[in-house]
Amino acid sequence: MARVRCITEMGMGVDVHGKDATKAAKRAVSDAIRHSSLGFFRMLGKTANDMFVDVMIGVPNPDAVDTAAVAKGLPYGTVKVSAVKGGLEIPAEQGTDSILIANAAVIVSFDDDKG
Repeated sequence: MARVRCITEMGMGVDVHGKDATKAAKRAVSDAIRHSSLGFFRMLGKTANDMFVDVMIGVPNPDAVDTAAVAKGLPYGTVKVSAVKGGLEIPAEQGTDSILIANAAVIVSFDDDKG
């Protein structure tokens, strides 16, 4: 079956101290979904658990993101999280600290039931 993309949400999350890519990623996902309430799937004869939720996180160091921890922030559907090079790291003027900014794209799709 083919998937049909229904929703694309974007978000940004920041870890101000500590350079924690997972924390910034979780905040970016929360920002992306915070203002959404998806009720249209009932018109399609679907449930919230029929959703496929693909999340792409952009951070300077993708290997530092715990994708399983980020996935736990999404309450419904089959969730897949991937981390890619992106985001932004702003070094502190002094010391080893930085502000780490993550960007998230949360894409919700459903099977088209045509296969």
